[in-house]
Amino acid sequence: MSEALLRASGLHLAFGGVRAADGIDLDVMRGEFLAIIGPNGAGKTTFINMTTGYLKPHAGEIAYEGRRITGLSPRAIVRLGIARSFQLPQLFLEHTVEQNVALAVASREGIWSPLVPLLRPGYREEARDILDRFGLSAIADTRADALNEGARKLADIAMAVALKPRLLLMDEPTSGVAASEKMAIVETLVTVLRDAKVTAVFVEHDMDVVERFADRVAVWSQGRIAALGPPAEVLADPAVQREVIGIERHAATPEAPHA
Repeated sequence: MSEALLRASGLHLAFGGVRAADGIDLDVMRGEFLAIIGPNGAGKTTFINMTTGYLKPHAGEIAYEGRRITGLSPRAIVRLGIARSFQLPQLFLEHTVEQNVALAVASREGIWSPLVPLLRPGYREEARDILDRFGLSAIADTRADALNEGARKLADIAMAVALKPRLLLMDEPTSGVAASEKMAIVETLVTVLRDAKVTAVFVEHDMDVVERFADRVAVWSQGRIAALGPPAEVLADPAVQREVIGIERHAATPEAPHA
């Protein structure tokens, strides 16, 4: 992992008086799995939105494979090889899982019609292959609105993989997923992405997931990167334990019943 696939330099973005990005410098190395952690409002999703063209920084630039991509549209960025999944899965709920992935395959080829991908066997065959890799073949014919949250998350990421990215950014891939399913879901998506040689950046609140699957961890705090390094080193930092891990654990602890 000696070569930077993505390089963010001096990113600044403010919403009113809130600094969502306050001088972000970050290299994402080719082939790595980089976890982004931090309290709510720290600027984690803002970074993903800037990288994928949904927001434009007020200052600084983002380069992908040495090419400046700052200010490009989301569609143009996808064509360069960057895809994303969302905290809330972006599925066509009235379509089956296979149809959703077939639509993503067709969009990669520049076809945006809602009907053509559903009629061409080639797109559906590729969709079936992708679903098989994700272990979703059994629900290929299930409508998206009938899926549980874990299956929706995997289907959303399968759609992103259908775009054949070299870099995938995932915003909280385990949020809303039952605790008993989290590790298996992340194990599946990490296996698929590594097999496809896809570099991944993922925002995550579950420290067990981060510790097990991340190659490096970047800690966001008030629009800045407060720490960056291997999971064992970063998660052992007292400041990270107090300001990030402590916050998340407190947020996950149910309130005691009132006397």
